[in-house]
Amino acid sequence: MAAGTPWARTVALRPAVSSRRRARNRMRAHFRHGPPSDLPDLAPVGSPSGGHTDGPSAYCVAVSLWCLDPAATASPGPVPGQPRGGEEALLTHSCPPTTTLHDSRKRSAVLSVRSLRTLTVPAIAVALLVGCQSASKSASVDPVDAKPARITITPGSDSAAIAPEAPVKVTASHGTLTKVRITPDGAGSQAVTVTGALSHSKTSWRSNRTMTPGTTYTVEATATNAAGKTAVQHSTFRTRAAQQTNGVTVTPSKGATVGMGQPVSLAFDHPVTDKAAVERQLSISTSPKVEGSWGWVKDPLTGTERVDWRPKSYWHKDAKVTLRARLSGVNTGDSRYLRRDVSTTFTIGTPRISKVDIKKHTMTVYEDGQKQKTIPISAGQPSYPTWNGTMVVLDKAPMVNMTSESVGIADPYDKDVPWAVHLTTSGTYAHAAPWNEGLGYFGQTNMSHGCVGMSLADGKWFYNRATRGDIVQITGSTRATVSTGNGFGDWNLPYPTWQELSALH
Repeated sequence: MAAGTPWARTVALRPAVSSRRRARNRMRAHFRHGPPSDLPDLAPVGSPSGGHTDGPSAYCVAVSLWCLDPAATASPGPVPGQPRGGEEALLTHSCPPTTTLHDSRKRSAVLSVRSLRTLTVPAIAVALLVGCQSASKSASVDPVDAKPARITITPGSDSAAIAPEAPVKVTASHGTLTKVRITPDGAGSQAVTVTGALSHSKTSWRSNRTMTPGTTYTVEATATNAAGKTAVQHSTFRTRAAQQTNGVTVTPSKGATVGMGQPVSLAFDHPVTDKAAVERQLSISTSPKVEGSWGWVKDPLTGTERVDWRPKSYWHKDAKVTLRARLSGVNTGDSRYLRRDVSTTFTIGTPRISKVDIKKHTMTVYEDGQKQKTIPISAGQPSYPTWNGTMVVLDKAPMVNMTSESVGIADPYDKDVPWAVHLTTSGTYAHAAPWNEGLGYFGQTNMSHGCVGMSLADGKWFYNRATRGDIVQITGSTRATVSTGNGFGDWNLPYPTWQELSALH
């Protein structure tokens, strides 16, 4: 027979009507005499106090079937024995009573139908079903019973020496990591402190940098379990000593004020075969922020390999630049390791650019975009022409001894040259040439061995203003453009071409 027939509804609701009557009598007694003194806690459905012990009562099942019957819910109609308007209905906190009459009196909870008058019979049935389900929910686990957090560190204290670039891993089970610290042993150690990153779940940690070769490190890790109890684990290991090392020189020096063309440069003592490994450990921050790129170059004369960072266009005045290079323990190739981190911070000073016109035999100096002076010069003669292109002031000295052998020139000379401003590693200078004064060369003809010469007075004037990083542009020569590695020839490449020199491009 269908669950929604009048007979089924009558059978399903008849126990509820009887329970309602008993509850009404108990409620009247309550108002007259007060609650019974021996009322115990309500027992869950299926308790040993009586009735069924294997789940919800048949009444719960019957009511739920009736409520789910579409025909019944669409047009329920009158139900024999159902309370009429103004009468009281009974809802229990769980399933209808399945115990003896005496026990059900103690366990029933009464609600007035006046407060639930708008509820439909299906809604009442849902409330009954929720009561049935809530009685079967299991209690949460006591935090006291939570398992202790367990920490695993790799490498462990019993591990053999590891490579400086090997990762350090920490994992936690039955808890989350709250602290991981890796420090070199020994007071005043010059070795680097290892950093790392925690996973999103906080159950694992992995180092994100290399370590100093030949160094003992100690790991301290802390984890917390579900009960809030902490566990601490330690590990001590050693990195392998470097059989071969590489050195690095940073330009410009810390705290320097330089010209608007100065790149950030790291020059290596030995060739770097794993350029990407090195470049990944380099970072540049600028204020204000500017776009720029690393590029790898090699000096064609010395073979020195460098990685330079230059902005897309010349620096702005007063810009601040910071380099951070986490190089300690980086394998530059063939197990040749760098031993230290390096950093520098510098400031951009007065924008100064000097434009040399070989054909006109002049050098015009600009500062902050304003012309300061035009100087008559004598550049390289046709057999020893001056380089074309953009150069950067490398350094300067009040006196430099110059010889033909030092630059591979057949025409012998050996001179002490005053007010010398260095432009290329191949030996190009802008300097005073007092031995040519009175000969009519300056502003008229090119008679040098490739340098830009001027009078003693003009040479001193230029020397006093020149700053490392200033731009010198030479045009009109018959010689090729100076290469990127010959001094700081970085600006001779368009920016997109320069970007392609990055190992990570």
